[in-house]
Amino acid sequence: MTTTYLLAAADAVAVAVLALAVYFPRHRRADLVTAFLAVNVGVLAVTIALSSSAATVGLGLGLFGVLSIIRLRSTELGQHEIAYYFASLALGLLGGLGTGDPALAVTLMGLLVAVVAIADTTALQRGARQQVVVLDSAITDESNLVQRLELVLGARVHRAIPLRVDLVNDSTTVDVRYAQQASRDSMPESERVTSTAPTVAVR
Repeated sequence: MTTTYLLAAADAVAVAVLALAVYFPRHRRADLVTAFLAVNVGVLAVTIALSSSAATVGLGLGLFGVLSIIRLRSTELGQHEIAYYFASLALGLLGGLGTGDPALAVTLMGLLVAVVAIADTTALQRGARQQVVVLDSAITDESNLVQRLELVLGARVHRAIPLRVDLVNDSTTVDVRYAQQASRDSMPESERVTSTAPTVAVR
């Protein structure tokens, strides 16, 4: 019983660090902080309550899969948000099912939080950005499209994937992967475009 309480406390600390110290200062979405904490505590509570079952491994995998499907089908999430969501689920499972080897469970909790914190850093992602960009002209030639995107973004374009070329309204929607080289504030107003951050819908 003491081990269970210690793992629950370790899980609470780990998910608090993940949601409040890592995710929220970087992304500022309070609704997802609530979701991360609620899902983590819910999974922890259910796994502890049913940990005496003979099928604990199957229980953990089942909860992981079912809760993930329910949550991810309810809204669109970015890839980094999906990573935080799965991390909060994994922490809850480690806290509830790690009584066999508490030291290993706590180590894995710390490793999981550290990996997510390092992976979701500006320094690591500086050379690999992605946006869905809408250009105010219809461009069908790939080389011209890349040149226009590099001029508009002030960046080196690694890959440009046209999503829609509208010849009637004279516009091009393109998914662009690039490395930022210059501030967009220095570009002429006429060269700026409307863009939206990418989101991923998991079905």
